[in-house]
Amino acid sequence: MRKKLLAVAMTMGLAGAVQPASAGQDITVDWRQAATPGDRTRLRNWRQAWIDALARARKTNAAEIVAGGALFDPDRAYPGALPPVGRYRCRVYKLGAKGTAMAEFTSYPDFACRVGSDGTMTTFYKLEGAQRPAGVLFHDSGSRAVFLGTLVIGDERRAMRYGRDAARDLIGYVERVGDKRWRLVLPYPRFESVLDVVELVPEAGNAGATEAPPAAVVPQ
Repeated sequence: MRKKLLAVAMTMGLAGAVQPASAGQDITVDWRQAATPGDRTRLRNWRQAWIDALARARKTNAAEIVAGGALFDPDRAYPGALPPVGRYRCRVYKLGAKGTAMAEFTSYPDFACRVGSDGTMTTFYKLEGAQRPAGVLFHDSGSRAVFLGTLVIGDERRAMRYGRDAARDLIGYVERVGDKRWRLVLPYPRFESVLDVVELVPEAGNAGATEAPPAAVVPQ
């Protein structure tokens, strides 16, 4: 049953469109069956990640945490977890340093990202930068979607299959935290931080437009 469910996830690549599942195939995939045991543990401990990361970030950047409002409030979320298809301006915040090379709070400039859909699966892809999360959004509840993906690095043109390299695997969740404002939360990423928060804001006149997604993960 698990193999049948996971067979609907598709190969990921910058230039490749998502290939549809074969006719008559069951397209319902439960993220719990797709996620690795280690990733299920990371997501289960999401609240502790917030507690640890916020405590450390507030010591050095309390004003930025306050200015972020709902973005940095782990208990603030509204119905409508899945962002509409389209292009977004996204911004990464890293909270809680992992190692000595990072600050306890790091904010990066805006970058372009995209939410896509092939009619059966919703995808998220960061289009710019040296580290680019790419993956699939799974419905979990009215106020939360679960993200499973991998990290595309440097000039790589295709993303690694999910589950092949634990260092590249990503798990997190998406919530709406305001009017046309979402966040992707990644607890305990493998590199640099205790918690990553990616803010998503639609580009003017673009989000909601129909377009083919650039990629999707193959959970195994």
